[in-house]
Amino acid sequence: MTVQNEVSASTTNKVKLIDARGPRFSAAITTLVLAIVLVTQSPLLIALQLVVFAIGAFAGPAKTPYAFLFKKFVKPKLHGQVPTEDVRPPQFAQSVGLIFAVVALAGSLLSIPALFTVAVGFALFAAFLNAAFNFCLGCEIYLIAVRIIKK
Repeated sequence: MTVQNEVSASTTNKVKLIDARGPRFSAAITTLVLAIVLVTQSPLLIALQLVVFAIGAFAGPAKTPYAFLFKKFVKPKLHGQVPTEDVRPPQFAQSVGLIFAVVALAGSLLSIPALFTVAVGFALFAAFLNAAFNFCLGCEIYLIAVRIIKK
C-alpha cells in the first residue's frame, strides 16, 4: 500500500495530494547540497538548506524552491500518469530535516564540529535514501506515529 493510500485510508478528511515525483527530485537536490555542506562544513549553506526545510515543513513541500525547479523544468518533460501522494508524510519529513538542520547550525555556531557533522550526516542519509531508492524515512516515521496514535 502506498503512503498516500495508507494515510488516506486512515482518515475521513479530504487530504491534499501532491505529485509524488516532486519530493524525490527535491531529495536529490538536498542530497547534493548536504554533501557539499558535509565537505565544506559551511554554516551558510546549512542555513540556506534550513530555510528550504522550514518552507517545506510549514508551507508544504510543494512550496519549496526545489519544488519550483521541479514544476518549471522537470515536470513538463515527464509523460504519463502523475502519481500522487498525501502531502502530510513528506511535510513531516521536511520537519525532521529542519530539526537536523537546526542542530547542525547550532553545532557550527557553538563550535562543536562533531554535532554539526553528525546532524548533517543523518539528514544526508535520509535525503539519499529518498533520492536513490524512493524510500522516505521521514514518511515512514510519520506512518508509524499515525498507527501508534490510532491505537
